[in-house]
Amino acid sequence: MEISTKKAVKIFCISVAVTLLSIAGVREVTLEASSHREAPLIAFDPLADNTDLYAFVSPDDPNTVTIIANYIPLQLPEGGPNYSSFGENIRYEIHIENNGVAGADIIYRFTFNKVNEDPTTFFNIRLGKENLKTTYTAEKSTDGGNSFVTIKTNGIVPPYNIGPRSIENPVVGLGTTYDALISAAITTASTGEKLFAGPADDPFFVDLGGVFDLGGLRSRNASGVDKARDAVAKFNCHSIAIQIPIFLLQKDGMQVSKATSILDPNFVIGVWATASRPVTTTLNGDGTESASNNYVQVSRLGMPLTNEAVIPIGDKDKWNATSPYDDLQFAQYFMNPELALYMDDSQFGGAVPALGKLRIQSNSLNNGMPGSGFDFRNGKPGLFPLKGSPALDGTALSEANFGSILLPNNSSPRAVDILPIFYTGVPNL
Repeated sequence: MEISTKKAVKIFCISVAVTLLSIAGVREVTLEASSHREAPLIAFDPLADNTDLYAFVSPDDPNTVTIIANYIPLQLPEGGPNYSSFGENIRYEIHIENNGVAGADIIYRFTFNKVNEDPTTFFNIRLGKENLKTTYTAEKSTDGGNSFVTIKTNGIVPPYNIGPRSIENPVVGLGTTYDALISAAITTASTGEKLFAGPADDPFFVDLGGVFDLGGLRSRNASGVDKARDAVAKFNCHSIAIQIPIFLLQKDGMQVSKATSILDPNFVIGVWATASRPVTTTLNGDGTESASNNYVQVSRLGMPLTNEAVIPIGDKDKWNATSPYDDLQFAQYFMNPELALYMDDSQFGGAVPALGKLRIQSNSLNNGMPGSGFDFRNGKPGLFPLKGSPALDGTALSEANFGSILLPNNSSPRAVDILPIFYTGVPNL
C-alpha cells in the first residue's frame, strides 16, 4: 500500500477534491493542506488536531484513491516515556462527498483503544511487551453518518520507533524490525479498502518562523542561499491512510473505465477530515476518564492553510466546529484577506519585503482608456464595475449564475477569485 504523502490532487469547492482518474504522462502536483496548532482551543488538544490531508490517485494502483489524514502535530521522536499516540474518546473521521449535494456521502470513522501490557515498568517497550499498545476499530457509513458498519476490529497501530534495543533486540525488545511492524499494520477492511494507522514523519514543509512574523517568508538572499527553515522537519505526526477502490467512491459504483474524460464530473469527489470529542468528559479519582456518547467536532481540515492564514483568531475555534458547507459565513475573510494588506504598498507592504513580488494589482487590465483598470486591493471594487453588464451573460459572473456571490458589492475584490477557490469552485474547472 502506498502511503507517501508527496502526491497530487485537484482542488475544487469547499474541500480537497480529487478526480478519480489518472492519465499517463500527467505529472502530479503536491497539495499542501496543512494546519498545525492553528486555533486557540485545538492548540491545547494535540491528540485531536488535524495537521494535513492528502488525496491522490494511487501511483501503485490507478484503480484506487489513497487518502491520508494526519493528526497530532510537532511530535518529538525522542519524546518518551509517554510517546504520542492516537487518543481515546476521539472520533477521527474522513468525509467524502461524491454527488454534488451538500454533506458527506461516505464517512470513515476510526476510534482507538490503549492498553499497558506491562504496567510494572517505566519503559514503553520491554521484554517483548508494549505499553500504550494501541488498536483501532474502523467503521464506515454510506448514508451520510446516519448509520455505521464496522469494517475492521483490532487494527494494529505500530509502536513508536523508539530505538534498536526496544524494537530489534530479541531478549529485551520486540525481536523484530520496524519495517516488519509497519507491514504488519497494513490491513484490508471487510469492504475491500486497505488501511493503515500509525506514526509517521511529518511530510509538510513550512517556515513557521517566517510565516507568523507578519508573513515575512524567508527566501534566497543576495548570495543565492536559501534562508527558509522547515519548522516541522524531524517532527512526527500520526497518519490514517486508506486506499480505496474507485468504484466504492464513485456515486453509482462505476469503474474508472466508465469515465468520459479526465474532468468527468461523475468522477470527482470532495474530501475533508475531522476529529470529534465527547461533549462531556469526567476525570475520575482513580485517574481514569468517563465520557458521554454525544460528540462535538473540535477540528477539521480540507483546503490548505485556511484556518491558519485566512480565518482570524476570533473565529478559528468556530471554524473548526463547523461543516465546510457552512463556510459562506466566513466569506468576508476570503473577499478581503488579511495577508493582502502586506502585499499592498498603500497599506503595510513596505513592512514585509518578502512579499514584494506578490503586490496586489491596483490598475489591472488597463487598456489605456481612463478608468478602464480594475483595483483588487482590499476594500476596492475589483470587478464589481462589470456587475449587470450584458457581457457577463452566460458566464459565472452573471446574476443568473454566481454573480450574487462573486460580485456581492463594490468593496470585496477577492470574491471573484479567492472566494470561489474555497467555496463555489473555480468556474469552468
